[in-house]
Amino acid sequence: MTIADIKTTMQGKMDQSILAFKNNLTRIRTGRANPALLDSVQVDYYGSLVPISQVANVSLLDARTISVQPWEKGMGAKIEKAIRESDLGLNPASMGDLIRVPMPAMSEERRKEMTKLARNEGESAKIAVRNLRRDANESVKKLVKDKLASEDDQKRTETEIQKITDKHVIEIDQLVTAKEHEIMAI
Repeated sequence: MTIADIKTTMQGKMDQSILAFKNNLTRIRTGRANPALLDSVQVDYYGSLVPISQVANVSLLDARTISVQPWEKGMGAKIEKAIRESDLGLNPASMGDLIRVPMPAMSEERRKEMTKLARNEGESAKIAVRNLRRDANESVKKLVKDKLASEDDQKRTETEIQKITDKHVIEIDQLVTAKEHEIMAI
């Protein structure tokens, strides 16, 4: 493995960490409705648990209401029960075949809890990025030890690795700040 391979691999893994972090952020509830909020809810479908999106069409009716349209007649009650029993604090209501999921207004205390959760997710993402930096630096040191790279290459590469890490950490901070503003907006 060369220094370029190490940097490319690290960059790819850091990008994947940021994608996973963005995915986790979509699950954190804000005041507005977001169909991705129901992605984590599992519903019983003929004996196996599957995400709601695999048994129904999930979309927005308006800024504060998610609509869930089951593809099969008998699934409405199961989907409604799964949403109600999830820890999202949502109370769905059936209207014929359509299930409406209104988003309740969040209290100030609940908003602060959600911002804390967003910060914790951000910290976890930063830890993942820093662990990737450490692994890349160790790989470069191993190349120097095996006499496949010089110490000058090592110093230069460690500086470049740090710059890439800093760029990803700044991106994580920006995402957390944006999510906090979204949560605190009324």
